[in-house]
Amino acid sequence: MKKTTIVSAVSILGLTAGLAHADGHMANDMTLVSWGGAYQQSQINAYTEPYMAMNPGVTTTWDESSAEAVAKLRAMNEAGNITWDVVDVVAADALRLCDEGLAMEIDADEDLAPAPDGTSAEDDFGDLLVGDCFIPQIVYSTTFGYRTDMVPEGVEAPNDICDVFDLATYPGMRSLEKRPINNVEWALLCDGVAKEDVYDVLATEEGQEQALAKLDTIKDSVIWWSAGADTPQLLADGEVFIGSTYNGRLFSAIEEQGQPIGMMWDAQVFDLDGWIIPEGLSDERLARAMDFIYFATDTQRLADQAKYISYGPARASSAPLVGQHASLGIDMAPHMPTDPNNAKNTFLYNYEFWADYRDDIDAKFQAWLAQ
Repeated sequence: MKKTTIVSAVSILGLTAGLAHADGHMANDMTLVSWGGAYQQSQINAYTEPYMAMNPGVTTTWDESSAEAVAKLRAMNEAGNITWDVVDVVAADALRLCDEGLAMEIDADEDLAPAPDGTSAEDDFGDLLVGDCFIPQIVYSTTFGYRTDMVPEGVEAPNDICDVFDLATYPGMRSLEKRPINNVEWALLCDGVAKEDVYDVLATEEGQEQALAKLDTIKDSVIWWSAGADTPQLLADGEVFIGSTYNGRLFSAIEEQGQPIGMMWDAQVFDLDGWIIPEGLSDERLARAMDFIYFATDTQRLADQAKYISYGPARASSAPLVGQHASLGIDMAPHMPTDPNNAKNTFLYNYEFWADYRDDIDAKFQAWLAQ
């Protein structure tokens, strides 16, 4: 896909680009799209506030529509009116947007900052550069929190993914995300499918039916969530015993709010989150977006984000700079999904599979929900 010459100019100028382009060749307003909650606040703290401090006159507007980014960008493209400048998406959605020509291709070494020691951005991000249009920010996981005061007497706290499906030992409501991703993988794991075979099985009609049949066994005990804040609130209110959500949301509930919630890391699903730049921006808006991306994804900024939320930075050079929580003063490393104690049994999300199968399995899952 075409890149304008202004992009390369912005990349070369790097962190001083905002000052160098004070002559008006960059737009001064940016609409950024994210997920809301603690994660978006961590981006504001680590990225946009320091960026705006360095670039007086720049304003940012946040839209919390990342969960609907694919559908909304499709609609904007069809209408010929792209209103977003920088969009935070999960890796699988970035692949879909890239395949459909709705996101710009990125050259990591041209468009992103090198590491402080001169290591190229491509080498610094390494395997996390999973698509031509995707700029990684964080490694996060979807995992489970449970009410510590609702664990039945004489029973060990849940520590196995299949405890979610064990209503006899662990009675009570569950909360699961209202989409197939993660749920169908966990269902197959707990129906005897080997971890390495899950996606091969899930690629078949029979495998999809098997996953839904396993979910049927707990369907009547599930509250379905759509927003990352839902499960922490349901847990806080005592409406569910156990529920899935993003590990950063649970960190916030446990460490910042002091809720009686425990973490269950077994079969946590690793995923990546990062930025895309919509295709079709004007030169001025594109220049501002690329300038912001260069700044917001450098080594220090990604490490800074980890002061506010327990997601691992996507750059190798950022990891040694992760320190203590900005206000709690606790060491953040043990709260990262990538910490060895938490990552003993992880499940690796398959981006390519979901980029290919998501629309079909989504439709089947929603039909199952409606039954």
